[in-house]
Amino acid sequence: MRNGTTSVSPGALFRNKVVGTILLSVLFLQIGIWVRNYAILLHVMEKTNGDAVAVSLISVAEFAPIFLFSIIGGTFADRWRPKRTMVWCDFLSAISIFMVLLTLVFGSWKAIFFATIVSSILSQFSQPSGMKLFKLHVPQQLIQMGMSMYQTIFAVFMILGPIIGTIIYQHYGINVAIIIMGIAFLLSAGVLLFLLEDPVPEQKGEKTSIWKEMKDGLNYVIGNRSLSLLGGCFAVAGFAIGITQPLTIFLVTEQLGLPKEQLQLLMAAFGVGMIVGGGFVMGISRKVSPLMLLMMGMAASGIGYVVLGNSTNLWLTLATQFLVGLFMPFIHIGTNTLILQSTSADFVGRVNGILTPLFMGAMVITMSIAGWIKELFSLAILFEIAAVLFVIGIVIMVPLLKQKVHEEEKI
Repeated sequence: MRNGTTSVSPGALFRNKVVGTILLSVLFLQIGIWVRNYAILLHVMEKTNGDAVAVSLISVAEFAPIFLFSIIGGTFADRWRPKRTMVWCDFLSAISIFMVLLTLVFGSWKAIFFATIVSSILSQFSQPSGMKLFKLHVPQQLIQMGMSMYQTIFAVFMILGPIIGTIIYQHYGINVAIIIMGIAFLLSAGVLLFLLEDPVPEQKGEKTSIWKEMKDGLNYVIGNRSLSLLGGCFAVAGFAIGITQPLTIFLVTEQLGLPKEQLQLLMAAFGVGMIVGGGFVMGISRKVSPLMLLMMGMAASGIGYVVLGNSTNLWLTLATQFLVGLFMPFIHIGTNTLILQSTSADFVGRVNGILTPLFMGAMVITMSIAGWIKELFSLAILFEIAAVLFVIGIVIMVPLLKQKVHEEEKI
């Protein structure tokens, strides 16, 4: 890693060329992704008259590649040069999107799913490469602040993204939306060209197979106490979020007795909370360790879920949604920073490729049964179960906290 200054001010962060370039790239990518998500959703609903199966296939096209390609993409991210990988992934995403546009003009609208599948697959190679660039080029003391800014961009687009995607589709149609997607990916690739040149990988004897490197990555996670505990924490957090996310609509219709359209109020409160939370973490990143951020975020989420499951007052529910959103960046930023701090640069891609499916897999499992178990239990009980899962996640991380305290006492 490049030696950095001891300063941890926002100015020092922006002076780091890698951080500024990656954040600008993420900005363009978020525009492309949210236009893609909502334009495709609205287009499919229009073409199928709201067919539930067709709409659900959009989620399959978006999330299935995470399970199928995450560890593979992470392994290749460790093999390949990160800058080159990210540029090519964005460029190929743009090309695939323009190919879909040609297909829409001359063929079937169903080719629209192809754009989502291809860009989702390529992101499994690009995202761990971005994490690797952080590890290689960002000083240790700036990583947490950089992750805070990274997360804040995602939070902003949770609010602006659906609005931008919907407006573009409703005013200009699917063809213009696809052109904007492609341009956004090309702009991201163009920005990444200004990154520092990738170092030439060291030759480490004879080449190993992909399967051997994937196995080495798995053994690395298992053998690294911090990462293995973090993996367990990831899984229970995924279970908790998977239970509650599909049931949030019922907080509006059953608990509050409001029309389903008022769900947007809860989502807006959550999104605003995430934006404020991302900025807040940026401000306290010099004083609070990533492990404490993670545990604070999970504790606040657990308390918030108990309140949400029992509240029948709109303003209490909105305030709690805001607080849950406020502490959600604590979880994301804490985990990403812990991963980078606990992982050798040679394994960053594979570690991401292993831990991400743990969270996503757990979330999908409980999302798939949430409707069924709602028939057996009340909303209050289900949200309280999610809160207990967050407590379990905190308990899992306690040994790591004790280890950190013991190491600090030695110093």
